[in-house]
Amino acid sequence: MTTYLLTGGGTAGHVNPLLAVADALRARDVEASVLVLGTREGLETRLVPDRGYELLFVDRVPFPRRPNGAAARFPVRFPRAIAQVRTHIRTRAVDVVVGFGGYASAPAYLAARREGVPYVVHEANAKPGLANVLGARAASGVGVVFEGTPIRGGRVVGMPLRREIVDLDRDERRAEAADAFGLDPSRPVLLVFGGSLGARRLNGTLAEAWRDIVGAGWQILHATGERNDAVDPGQPDYRIVSYLDRMELAFALADVIVSRSGAATVAEVSALGIPAVYVPYPVGNGEQALNAASALRAGAARIIPDADFTPVRVRSEVVPLLQDAAALAAMRAAAATIGTRSGTANLIEMIDAALVR
Repeated sequence: MTTYLLTGGGTAGHVNPLLAVADALRARDVEASVLVLGTREGLETRLVPDRGYELLFVDRVPFPRRPNGAAARFPVRFPRAIAQVRTHIRTRAVDVVVGFGGYASAPAYLAARREGVPYVVHEANAKPGLANVLGARAASGVGVVFEGTPIRGGRVVGMPLRREIVDLDRDERRAEAADAFGLDPSRPVLLVFGGSLGARRLNGTLAEAWRDIVGAGWQILHATGERNDAVDPGQPDYRIVSYLDRMELAFALADVIVSRSGAATVAEVSALGIPAVYVPYPVGNGEQALNAASALRAGAARIIPDADFTPVRVRSEVVPLLQDAAALAAMRAAAATIGTRSGTANLIEMIDAALVR
């Protein structure tokens, strides 16, 4: 029996690909032991047990980025975290560690190395995180989503995607999706979303520009986020929801997407071959703009900076795109050249190779 320790967490961007791999490993071999390592502070504390996996814990120890109290405590706390993971590896007889980044992964990589256990790194973003950059130096394999990701030994494997996305037949599910959202399946749909909490920029711009989109013959499905600051005008062609708990149905209905460009979003949209206009989140390390760059280069997407996503820009660029059938067809074809639904299988192949070295 093989024992896998999958590590990562904090955000859905780390947890969701981890769970996709966990599900595939368990489906392939019901005798395999699939364990997850995370911190007590991240989304993994809810998502992992809900999926039926045992969650092991390690202390959350951020790398110090400035001289302060946390930096002074780091030389004591980080070795303690490594020791915690080494204990998990020994007591659970772990055969291989697979890291997806985040606070739990850095001590896991060092613990695996010191215990002589192979480990594999998966980096979802075009701009890699520090834990994965350091871990890649001695990894048995390093999988990335985007070509050109600056990480040692990186090989493009794609994003491990949720089964409901991998198996989605958009044409077959379109009528069901239209019925679920109260829209007409025979007319085109623009899907707009900004993540679970929403995006104020997208919400504010759509509040002023939706009439121009509807006037061009399109319907809109707009997920405004749980922190809903949008007002529903009550127009049947402009459907507002706070949250999309059936994202696969939204994707089945979407002919074009306007969204942020988190790694998972870009990977899923590209895998499904949907033309996109990305509005990268401007806060952080600029990784969202980099995530969208490969789709832009391929011709599968357009990028509008957050500050420029205004009603005027929607009218001058987005609406003309929606009216250009040839341009949209070319974008769909381009998405097929960069997207993949086999990210999970590709990463598991890398894990298998690490086990036989």
